[in-house]
Amino acid sequence: MDTFTEFAKTFAVGGLLCAIGQILVDKTKLTPARILTCYVVAGVVLGALGVYQPLADWAGAGASVPLTGFGNLLAKGVREAVAEKGIIGAFTGGLSATAAGITAAVFFGLIVTLIFKSRDRS
Repeated sequence: MDTFTEFAKTFAVGGLLCAIGQILVDKTKLTPARILTCYVVAGVVLGALGVYQPLADWAGAGASVPLTGFGNLLAKGVREAVAEKGIIGAFTGGLSATAAGITAAVFFGLIVTLIFKSRDRS
């Protein structure tokens, strides 16, 4: 498959996920934090049902980078850990699968707080 097609699929799926989020912001009274939480939960549910992974395989980063992809990764980690370790995997699998992403978010958040100075909004 050519590069243009890969980019088009990635842009279409990622753009659709972002457009849905923007519509929710504009047309509902949901706060952005609740919308982000809904995206993660939707990724977990769709991942647990086995629906999200084929989309992520087809769309690449357009489906794996947004928060729904994070939720899918949580579900995948839990599923694999339960198969390997039994019921205890339900508690450890999600964190093991997403540890790199969580660590990167904390690390880069720390770097940004060290570089920039916060100020009160007026």
